[in-house]
Amino acid sequence: MYSGDNPMSIHFGATILDPLGLRLSVEEKRFFAQANPFGFILFARNLDTPDQIRALCADLRNAVGRDAPITIDQEGGRVQRLRAPNWTEWLPPLDHVRAAGENAAEAMYLRYRLIAHELRDLGIDSNCAPLVDVAGPETHPFLQNRCYGMDADTVTRMGRAVADGLLDGGVLPVLKHIPGHGRAVADSHLELPRVDADPADLATRDFAPFKALNDLPMGMTAHLVYSQIDPQPATTSPVMMRLIRDEIGFDGLIMTDDISMKALSGSLGDLSASSRAAGCDVVLHCNGTLSEKQQVAEAAGLLDEDGQRRADAALAVRKSPENVDIPALQAKLNALIKT
Repeated sequence: MYSGDNPMSIHFGATILDPLGLRLSVEEKRFFAQANPFGFILFARNLDTPDQIRALCADLRNAVGRDAPITIDQEGGRVQRLRAPNWTEWLPPLDHVRAAGENAAEAMYLRYRLIAHELRDLGIDSNCAPLVDVAGPETHPFLQNRCYGMDADTVTRMGRAVADGLLDGGVLPVLKHIPGHGRAVADSHLELPRVDADPADLATRDFAPFKALNDLPMGMTAHLVYSQIDPQPATTSPVMMRLIRDEIGFDGLIMTDDISMKALSGSLGDLSASSRAAGCDVVLHCNGTLSEKQQVAEAAGLLDEDGQRRADAALAVRKSPENVDIPALQAKLNALIKT
């Protein structure tokens, strides 16, 4: 972890950005120092050996001169950036929940406490989980087995266990995809899903886990349209952002899902500005060129007063984990899955 000062005299840039490769170029270091993004995200192309990842995390923090959060998608299953032989291979979350049966909440806590241990060892201190979208029979395959269950109560219990496991391991959880992606029958990486459900039904099923977990420090938007509420995608919809803040009651830092996903149409600059105007605190941009990152950073600008408050509150939740017997936790998880 970076151990220098954490200057608070200026607001962070309203972005989360990714490095291009295994180490930072001179140009990237210069750009990140100027843009001062709130944090960073890592992908498979950024990950090789444990020592390389630790060095990259140090480079990123040194570039901005502070202990910036570094996040990753380490759900387990298909969405898992760190893989064998250096790191644990995990079942898809829904398979894990079903294998654990009545022990599922404890098993999910242990799973994500172990994931947090592996992340912290590398200098990564945030994870894009829990995913509390409520799955259904029609949920698109890109999402379905990443979910934790088919009803709001189960998903809420699993989501809380996931968040607790990460927090106890010193890793900030990112609640996704707020306010609920489970009814989508299209892959938002490729096209814009549209959900035509009644708002009252959405409130009791899809939105309910997010409301129950509205105390978590960070959340990620869903790129989809809830047509009976607003015709705009949630990420760029002031109506949906007010619903998230007022009805769901989420006051954590909200980042967009990747602003370059094909669900959204328009230039990166326009989309970044629109999401900020709608009420998103931070724009997440992934897998682009340095020029594209520059466009996003310029359009996103700096965090406003409320966004900086939420950012500071999220960072304050980070803690050093207590020492635990990792092999014992793994053995306990193995026993739960076998029962």
